Order: sequence, then structure tokens, then C-alpha cells
Amino acid sequence: MIKIQATIFILLFFRSVVLAQSSESVLSIEGEVLQAQKVTLTQLNLFPQHEVVVKDRDGRMRKFKGVLLATLLDSVDVTLGNQLRGENLTKYVAIKAADGYEVVYSLAEIDPSFSAHEVLVATQVDDHSLPKGEGPFRIIAPQDKKPARWIREVTTIRVLFAQP
Repeated sequence: MIKIQATIFILLFFRSVVLAQSSESVLSIEGEVLQAQKVTLTQLNLFPQHEVVVKDRDGRMRKFKGVLLATLLDSVDVTLGNQLRGENLTKYVAIKAADGYEVVYSLAEIDPSFSAHEVLVATQVDDHSLPKGEGPFRIIAPQDKKPARWIREVTTIRVLFAQP
């Protein structure tokens, strides 16, 4: 009887571990990358963190923290820096949310060797995890005059070539 209870306990424990691991949010990076990646929130937090303080759409000052999109793309060998020239300048980044909303940035627009613009993949706001309906991943582009491209609940980042 004790062996059965111990076996059931072990099975339930491992089941909960697997469910906890599989329920962690994932950000997919795909398209014109060396190898498509799925990045978890835990993995994203291992990247160098960056903070921006911006006004939200309601005029409140908010502090967002996360990873620069250029840093994340560089980690999957997206063409940036000195290699971003010629036909590579026609590449863009399409970012999709859980509800299907999608926004676009040119690759040159987010490359620090081309532009002073910072595009942040935020994971925190005001020192807290992004709330449900906003996170776990959100794009913040402080230089945009309107926050229309500050996409919430990001699920996918795709690097693509513009079609002629």
C-alpha cells in the first residue's frame, strides 16, 4: 500500500512539474533567422535588461523593463550591424499578439547601428510582471508618438523579406 501511495505521489509530482514547465509562456522567433527559437520568460530574463520610462496612453509615467529587440534578434543571428546592407535592408520584423493584432518594424529601424530608436520586449512594468492582458511579453517603442505599435501579449516575432 505504501509503495502504491509513493508511486502515485511521484507520478503526480512529475505531472505537476511537466504541466508547470509546459504552461510557461513562450515567445517564438522565426523567419529569416539561422534557426527558429522559442524563448521562455525565464530565458528572456537572462538577457541584459534595459529600462525605459515613458508615458502610457493614459498619460501616466511608467517604467518598463525587458530586453532590447535588437539584442534578442542578434542572439538568433538576424542580419544586423555591418551585415545589414543591400537586399537585407528590405527585411522587416512582424510582431504578432495572441489576439491576432500585428505590427511591423523595419529591421534598420531597430538596429542600433542605423537608428537611435529603441524597441523593447518588455516583461515588467513598474517593477512588477506585466499583468494579464498585457504580458508576459509586450513591445514598447518610446520614440513612437502614438503607442499603436506597443503591442501586448506578444506571441511571435517573424523576420521577413519585403516582397517587390
